[in-house]
Amino acid sequence: MLKKIPIGVEDFKKIRTENYYYIDKTKFIEDILNDGTEVKLFCRPRRFGKTLNMSMLKYFFDIEEKEKNKDLFTDLYIENSLMINEQGKYPVIFISMKGISNSNFENALDKIKDKISTLYRNYIFLMKSLNEFETEKFKDIASGNISNIQLESSLLFLSELLYRYYNQKVVVLIDEYDSPIMTAYEKGYYNEMKDFLKAFYGDVLKTNEYLHMGVLTGIIRVAQAGIFSDLNNFISYTTLNKDYSESFGLIDKEVENILNYYQVGYEMPEVKKWYDGYSFGKNEIYNPWSILNFVKNKELKPYWINTSSNFMIRELLQQVGTEGLRSLENIFKQKDVAVRITDNVQFGNNLTVSEVWELMVYSGYLTVKNRLNDGRYLLRIPNEEIMKFFKDEFLEAIFGSYTVVDEMRDALYDKNYYQIEKSIEKAILYAVSYIDVSKKYENPYHMLLAGFFYALEGYYFSKSNAETGDGRADMILFPVKKSKPGYIFEFKRAKENEDIQKEADIGRKQIDDKRYYSELERVGVKDIVKIGIAFQGKKVSFSY
Repeated sequence: MLKKIPIGVEDFKKIRTENYYYIDKTKFIEDILNDGTEVKLFCRPRRFGKTLNMSMLKYFFDIEEKEKNKDLFTDLYIENSLMINEQGKYPVIFISMKGISNSNFENALDKIKDKISTLYRNYIFLMKSLNEFETEKFKDIASGNISNIQLESSLLFLSELLYRYYNQKVVVLIDEYDSPIMTAYEKGYYNEMKDFLKAFYGDVLKTNEYLHMGVLTGIIRVAQAGIFSDLNNFISYTTLNKDYSESFGLIDKEVENILNYYQVGYEMPEVKKWYDGYSFGKNEIYNPWSILNFVKNKELKPYWINTSSNFMIRELLQQVGTEGLRSLENIFKQKDVAVRITDNVQFGNNLTVSEVWELMVYSGYLTVKNRLNDGRYLLRIPNEEIMKFFKDEFLEAIFGSYTVVDEMRDALYDKNYYQIEKSIEKAILYAVSYIDVSKKYENPYHMLLAGFFYALEGYYFSKSNAETGDGRADMILFPVKKSKPGYIFEFKRAKENEDIQKEADIGRKQIDDKRYYSELERVGVKDIVKIGIAFQGKKVSFSY
């Protein structure tokens, strides 16, 4: 009987005791013990195995059920490591900050109090060794009946109690440490949450004499939070670091093994195209969530992109501007985008386009191709799953839905000029708030329509600024079926006092004068439609 596929199962003990398939990541334990830094932060995209690895650490280090937990590591890498001697040696505090998605700061704090209350109830046995005042404080925290100040020091207090009880320093594991910060930024209470978490995490990690080691996971390292600023023995490992590059996500051999085990190994090339391509340090990594779902469903389609609100990509698209549209055009054409990336993500009232690209890298929507000599990084979309996501989210954020794209596709196939005009006019009308219509050049319109035409993939292949004839055509649509019409668009921008129709006519004439049609003729397209388009604010004029 085949092992069960652990989709959404993040408890290490459950996977090891209930016949689930497990990909051995226990070398991670050896690596962090050899690391030597007291507090470590691991930044990886969501659904890349962070919580499962933290659960694994909890069962490995926890002193409470040492002998039972030791069996969980039978036949795994760590069993034959010298570091197996560290198993079951330390009291462990493990808390996940997932699920704090409240709309205001007060409710978010209540949710954190509830998490701390649940955590404390797991240690009721400590009360028998407490004095009267400590007992009262313990009860208050366990019941959630505490002030914000008491909440800030609650992890520190618990680590002191555990140290005294076991006479051994404590391992503190904080999973998804940045989840409340990301939500707070989205919901509008970022500063309040940042200040609280600085104290909440800082007390247990900075000034804690009872701490043996702290391990945190998250998506990003937030610059302004100041949580780690006073720590001398601290390091963060992001996707840019070579260390721990195989600890999260899956490498080729691990994917090959699981595909062969479930007898879908013949799909390996296509699986690689869809779910591989993430660059973590020195390794190319597969998305584990998508791999597990593919193994279960045996269907190549997007899985990972539907597991969150995708807030960050919407943040980009809502602030896209001319610069962002140019970058999006390059991304749609599978070209690289050069940006500057730091280890610390800067949040503010309004993120710049550059800062949002940075967030895209840490969130898993983009990945690093290589580092340039000037310190910037070349970014790319990792795989087909994310490429499809960008296209869908672009259309949803800019145009509202696929309806306008469907109308355009049918109009192009049928040479329905009236509907072509209406579809383009509708696209410009919907998206005018995203582009700068005050400048005299047509670039913003050009880049907007480049993204729009990209959605016609499967029916038309779009080429922007294509070298053809005696120059460069603004936009050429190559039909996938050569029997269908091909299109050449030349864009012009009319000033407020200029004749918009005259500018459209100039664009149409330029197509013939510079023989922009030659590239379509070269690939065998017989039916070629030439269209000049002029823009003036929200107005659009056409010439055939």
